[in-house]
Amino acid sequence: MSKANNSALTAAERLRKQAIGRRKFRETLDCAATATISLGGIGILATLVMLLAYLIYVVRPLFVPAEISPVATFSAAPSQAMRSSPVLLSIDEGAEFVLRLDQSAQFSLIDLGSESIVQTSRLPVAQSAEVSAVALSTGERTMMAIGLNSGEVLLVSAEYDSAAWPEAGAREASPRHSYSFGRLPLFTMSESVSGLAISQQGDEIQVVAVGANGQIELATGTRQRRLTALLNPASAPEYEWNVARSEAHVSGASRVFIDGDHRHVFALDSDDRLRAFSIRGLHEGGAESFSSDAIANQPGKVVDAEMLVGGRSLMIADDLGQIGQWFFDVRSGELLLHQARVFLAAQVPLYQLESEQRQKNIGVVDINGVFSLFNTTADRLLAEQALIGEGIEAMTISPRGDLLLTESESGQFQTYQIDSPHPEISWSALWKRVWYEGYPDPAYVWQSSASGNVYEPKYSLMPLTFGTLKAAFYAMLLAAPLAVCGAIFTGYFMAPGMRRAVKPLVELMEALPSVVLGFLAGLWLAPFVEQNLLGVFALVILLPVTILTASVAWMFFPRQVRHGIPEGWEAALLVPVIILSSWFALSVAGPFEFWLFGGDIKAWLGSELGLAYDQRNAMIVGFAMGFAVIPTIFSIAEDAIFTVPRQLSNGSLALGATPWQTLSKVILPMASPGIFSALMIGFGRAVGETMIVLMATGNTPIMDINIFEGMRTLAANIAVEVPETDVNGSHYRVLFLSALVLFAFTFLVNTVAELVRQRLRRRYSLI
Repeated sequence: MSKANNSALTAAERLRKQAIGRRKFRETLDCAATATISLGGIGILATLVMLLAYLIYVVRPLFVPAEISPVATFSAAPSQAMRSSPVLLSIDEGAEFVLRLDQSAQFSLIDLGSESIVQTSRLPVAQSAEVSAVALSTGERTMMAIGLNSGEVLLVSAEYDSAAWPEAGAREASPRHSYSFGRLPLFTMSESVSGLAISQQGDEIQVVAVGANGQIELATGTRQRRLTALLNPASAPEYEWNVARSEAHVSGASRVFIDGDHRHVFALDSDDRLRAFSIRGLHEGGAESFSSDAIANQPGKVVDAEMLVGGRSLMIADDLGQIGQWFFDVRSGELLLHQARVFLAAQVPLYQLESEQRQKNIGVVDINGVFSLFNTTADRLLAEQALIGEGIEAMTISPRGDLLLTESESGQFQTYQIDSPHPEISWSALWKRVWYEGYPDPAYVWQSSASGNVYEPKYSLMPLTFGTLKAAFYAMLLAAPLAVCGAIFTGYFMAPGMRRAVKPLVELMEALPSVVLGFLAGLWLAPFVEQNLLGVFALVILLPVTILTASVAWMFFPRQVRHGIPEGWEAALLVPVIILSSWFALSVAGPFEFWLFGGDIKAWLGSELGLAYDQRNAMIVGFAMGFAVIPTIFSIAEDAIFTVPRQLSNGSLALGATPWQTLSKVILPMASPGIFSALMIGFGRAVGETMIVLMATGNTPIMDINIFEGMRTLAANIAVEVPETDVNGSHYRVLFLSALVLFAFTFLVNTVAELVRQRLRRRYSLI
């Protein structure tokens, strides 16, 4: 007996130990699973934080303020070489040399490295001749036109021949100024030259001179394509010059400009009236001019004027400390001036403007010796710096915009480093309407590149943000009702056998690559919809009506017929109804289009409603992206509805509620958190979609709610333009900023969605 008891105790002990071992093993697995899931969640959060940190790191330099700092002060020796006041300072591309021209027609070449004069020469003119006007062109070469008090006009080119990197490790440059068109004057006026302008565009050079008495002369040089130039590309190009003296007169015009299109000459007379002359008319000797009193009617007196780079707008500085940007247009026999924006540089008078050669930056000096740098596109002050020295006589900004050079009355030179890598970026340029050059009104525009070398960057994120929301809206307009209604029917009314076939089939749609959907939408769906536009409209209207009609008619079928269909399988009867109604809508659309719209509904939409039709538009995106979003919304919403405890619905039915009452009062409130989550996840998928909108839209960054117009989204824009950006450039960082905006928007939407979902869950909790 004792032995049997011992055996039983041993077996029980063994079973207890096995149970303990299995429990410890399960606990170990649970701990391992918990740790793995926790690490995965922490890893995801860490990845998101690192992604956000990197985006902020790349975007931050866009909003770092510009800086101007003094570098060096020197007096070039020998000082006797500078015999009079400077009329022109010009810095080379590498910011190594300065070309100085003084009033006595003396050239001085200054080496910024050694801070000394390395070369001096004088213009080939009479000793008594003095420079009365000078103009600098920033075309293919650094070319300047020089006007003398004797009426002569000469062209001089400043050239800087750079050798390859020598063994010493420093670049060797051989600066010089040359007379590419001869040492003789280009033309000679009968009076002193008071105003001068030169512009080089392609194979054409325009030089305009205004005499002291208002006489205007125009010289046009056209490059000749000769065989010698083809055999020796290094040879100087040959130009054929045509000099014309016009009968037009403008009094007291010391500021003369040529627009960027080489169509008009502008002159600001002594009364601050701006006058415009047609270049073609000047060539023909005409005297016709167009004038405007808009600048003269301003409260301030003009103290200086500069044409902004590109020759599309005029910058005017007055004695009230203001700088106005003026857009001009000559049409309908008049000169139209529009003051686009005004910069308040100081409360004291200004006296000198200087525009940069490659950016829409303008520098100005006031009478207190404070230099202010503005960007017209960003519409903001970039930086300020008090200049060193008394009485600044001349200043210039390097071609790259990174160096400022000034000369004081005492002959002292001062250099300043300008650090402004992204001057065209500001909050207003990104999110507000901007009045760009060549546009009739302020607008939201995204145009990151242009065909010309000089253009105004347009980095407005509003069209991209609008396009993102527009694409998501039309996609959700199609997907949300279909997916949610389908989930309600499948999860509550459909027979289990049919549900087991339908739900996996819909979820299988989610496995289709978005690039394939975009490919089909762009190359098949878009042309099909364009050819059958009226049929698609009829289909959208006819399908719901047909389905409702068939559902109502089913209720009047004989009882034997209705009971012959198993409960929950009624939806299968709608398949042939949908097919027949679709065929009918597409078949009758052609005759109706010919009868009602003259055979072309697209032309009717444009002529009668003013709606332009693009082949790839928001409607195509709605169909294609809605097809991609439906499986996500359907799957999550259907699971939420199907997992509502059956005892709740059974209890409701037992208490006398109808199935529809049970659905609306019990099932949907309990499943509302899941349905809401499904909609938010679907919306997030639509916002971040790339390939479908990239291939199914025209990718035109416009702000138009029209369903027949395309759009460009943030995600698609990043995919399109990332390969063409310069690393660390403004375009590159703005693309990262758009990614940050997309990230922040998605995060905000998901956060709000989670808060709403939690509130719904607490409200309809079983507890």
